[in-house]
Amino acid sequence: MSHPQTAADALAALVRPDRYPLSSAYDPAWLVALDMGPNPLWLLEDLCRDLDLRPGMRVLDLGSGRGATSVFLARELGVEVVAADLWIDPADVTAVLDEAGVGDRVRAVRAEAHALPFEPASFDAVVCVDAFEYFGTSEHYLPHLTRLLVPGGRLGVATPALRREVRDLGTVPAHVDACVGWEALAWHTPEWWRFHWEVTGLVTDVVARLQDGGWDDWLRWQRAVAALRPGVERADGVATTTDPVLTMLEADGGELVSFTLLSARTPS
Repeated sequence: MSHPQTAADALAALVRPDRYPLSSAYDPAWLVALDMGPNPLWLLEDLCRDLDLRPGMRVLDLGSGRGATSVFLARELGVEVVAADLWIDPADVTAVLDEAGVGDRVRAVRAEAHALPFEPASFDAVVCVDAFEYFGTSEHYLPHLTRLLVPGGRLGVATPALRREVRDLGTVPAHVDACVGWEALAWHTPEWWRFHWEVTGLVTDVVARLQDGGWDDWLRWQRAVAALRPGVERADGVATTTDPVLTMLEADGGELVSFTLLSARTPS
């Protein structure tokens, strides 16, 4: 499988108005510069189709990274956002928000996912893109989120998935193991997530689906990341830096790696 020939080609592949009309209005170089996980705006735009978010809602963007998803939520959906992340300085996020013109609608905070500093029923929705696999798989975690939501509140997650559970495969596939190792144990199928949430009785209307084209989306994104990452480049502009995620995706060929998009509501 060949790489895009230049960084410009790789970035151009991230503009897809036929599939992601809202995300395609954003500068792909700006998005890749904020990279902390694959194609966050594509995932969020797809996920929002299941969430029915409306202007004025209070939304927690959990694991918000450097702020791209929070900018999208405020600008495209007109919601009020709290951008919560453990690893990124809120001052750095605020600079991104202000530059994007949404600083008056988004507040950045530093928060650990198991000790969220918010009162019960603080939000109409909680959204988490490219982060839930790190803290949300425990059966003890969902109550942390549902307590933050109003009755009938929305919960939406986009998280890496394998098309078959590691338990069923008997091992982490070699090409995935070489990239993320045991962390792939948290890359669950939609069926796993649906049961994991429904059985608690804490949420209703659970929708869990494998993202259509999830592997292809991730591959396009990672090629752009690899092309723009500092490294040795040949005269023709092709980056020679080895990217373990890109290596994994190309070896996978769309057989196993994708994304689960998961949504639900708290009982009214």
